[in-house]
Amino acid sequence: MLVKMPNIFKPRKAILLAFLLPLLLNASSFVLKNDNLKPEAIELIDKMGNELLSKTAINAYVISTNEAFSVGFNLVEYSQTFEKKMNKPYVLYIFAPNALITKKHEITGRVGIIPSSEEISKLYDYSDVRDAGLDIITVKDKNSLEDKQNIGVIQAYSELADNIADAKDVEMTTTIPNDTRTLISILRFIVVLGLILVTWIYLIRPIVMRSKND
Repeated sequence: MLVKMPNIFKPRKAILLAFLLPLLLNASSFVLKNDNLKPEAIELIDKMGNELLSKTAINAYVISTNEAFSVGFNLVEYSQTFEKKMNKPYVLYIFAPNALITKKHEITGRVGIIPSSEEISKLYDYSDVRDAGLDIITVKDKNSLEDKQNIGVIQAYSELADNIADAKDVEMTTTIPNDTRTLISILRFIVVLGLILVTWIYLIRPIVMRSKND
């Protein structure tokens, strides 16, 4: 007489699926390491990364790590451990909020932007990309630090993609407008306009008036 054995494989499959599902949902072609990004952030990065790759043939990767790097830790050497996962040409954006900057005051938080070649490094402005993220992360508001870090990484990645696209004379449709950059542009315009008015009022206008009187 055959005794029917209980099917123990179905529960095991369910457990395995439950374990793998979050990993599959967070799988990304462009996020090489993720310690603090939400699925929504990864989805946005993938959309921008795919569009950038299709229009410029350049890969833009992200490493978001909670590793507590020591002061002066070499991010370039660290990036080389991910070399096999990256396709050239590429730019790698590293966000390490727990990396130690100064030992004395225990200030943390480092950003690294590493290109695959010097030629690629000329396609973006390091300071603009770095500041696009840091301006959001360091602002004092009611948002949680986790949310600000996610938004900051997205904004920095978006700025990087826009920089590269501009250099290649193509337009991105999935990137996020940089409100800070827009505000700076407006302020610069106001300053220039003010200088023109001051020059007219105090220098040019008196000369014109004198010439008319003569």
